[in-house]
Amino acid sequence: MMAETVVTVDPPNRAGGSPAAGGGTTGAAAAAGQAKPESNLNWLKFNTQYFITIPGILKIVQVVFGIICMACASPALIGGTHFFLFVVVTSFIATLLWTFVYLLGIREVLNLAINWILTELINTGIATLLYFIAFIVQLASWSNLYGHGRGSNIAAGVFGLFNFLAYTAGTYFLYVEHRSAAV
Repeated sequence: MMAETVVTVDPPNRAGGSPAAGGGTTGAAAAAGQAKPESNLNWLKFNTQYFITIPGILKIVQVVFGIICMACASPALIGGTHFFLFVVVTSFIATLLWTFVYLLGIREVLNLAINWILTELINTGIATLLYFIAFIVQLASWSNLYGHGRGSNIAAGVFGLFNFLAYTAGTYFLYVEHRSAAV
């Protein structure tokens, strides 16, 4: 029969020593001077400096234009708007995830074998292509219709064009960053 070994580790007392070591304090004094326990979220630091750069500003513009596109095109009344909203919502969620990756500094914290720039470049490039198709479909679908919802859906298509341009600029800057990192 094997004997079990049990090891208990007490965290060091940061308030001036343990009572067993002779530097103890009374119960009320120990509670008042006791340090806060360590948190598992020590790695979490907000990186707001990214959002004053051109790619960071473009991410904010993409999110804002995405919200405007969703607000103007909802509810989807015809088939072209269904596709347009699919592209807008999918791109919006992906851009929001990338925004949080940069805001929380996840790229720097996670030691994964991921080429973050190339991954974001591919994601943004696909979103750019889909936005190009989607704003054309949205404007073409609503250009010959009259009645309820026409104005807001045309505005959604125009803001889709603006967001396409924002994604195009974002793709360009990511491409330049990818090329400079590869050299």
